[in-house]
Amino acid sequence: MAKYLLLIAALMSAGMVHADNSKANAPVVVDSDGFKEPLTKLKFNPGLDQREFERSTLNALNVYDPLESWNRRVYHFNYRFDQWVFLPVVDGYRYVTPSFVRTGVSNFFNNLGDVPNLMNSLLQFKGKRSMETTARLLLNTTVGIAGLWDPATAMGLPRQSEDFGQTLGFYGVPGGAYFVLPIFGPSNLRDTSGLLVDYTAESAINFLNVSEVSGNHPELLLLRGVDKRYQTSFRYGQLNSPFEYEKVRYVYTESRKLQIAE
Repeated sequence: MAKYLLLIAALMSAGMVHADNSKANAPVVVDSDGFKEPLTKLKFNPGLDQREFERSTLNALNVYDPLESWNRRVYHFNYRFDQWVFLPVVDGYRYVTPSFVRTGVSNFFNNLGDVPNLMNSLLQFKGKRSMETTARLLLNTTVGIAGLWDPATAMGLPRQSEDFGQTLGFYGVPGGAYFVLPIFGPSNLRDTSGLLVDYTAESAINFLNVSEVSGNHPELLLLRGVDKRYQTSFRYGQLNSPFEYEKVRYVYTESRKLQIAE
């Protein structure tokens, strides 16, 4: 019996050595990057529509999006417009304009934006934020020469963002259906209404006479749009995911909830 056991042990040992040698001589195969190609080896029911496949795999699809077909078309339009028009214009603006000039332009338009920020902070009874935004407006408009400089931030008064969409949310108005605006991007019905109110209020207040001047010089509105895109770091396609639409929709919806809850 002992002889049989020794023979079996010897055979197993020889087999293991042979297997180890074969592994050592086998060529090294480098797997493709699963992050860049997430669907390469993924198997799913071939009879299942791609849209249905996405619905069955993403929690982000809980966002209320009854206009999804339309929103996807607008999202694709925004992607192409950004790629072919907006970003080339921003790159040209960056190329021909010195850094200090771009900073001054951004500061100027941010100072204008503090007017609706203050209005909405007051409507939401945010006393401390209202006082800080008031101080920012006074400092940047006077010491900062109409907002071209931003001494308020250097003095510990950073810019806060408040809009009428947040104000409506503060009073319990639901976001409603998700909605992708041409050029402006992700929104919902509540925030789209708030955007119109903020624009109307800023025009009515006519701070520093900018709204009136913009009526005769639309290039100011164009410059403001270019500056807004210049300050926005988001780039279409940067998520490197086939589900970018769903992720952007989910992140926007959740971030708005956090902003309203502040």
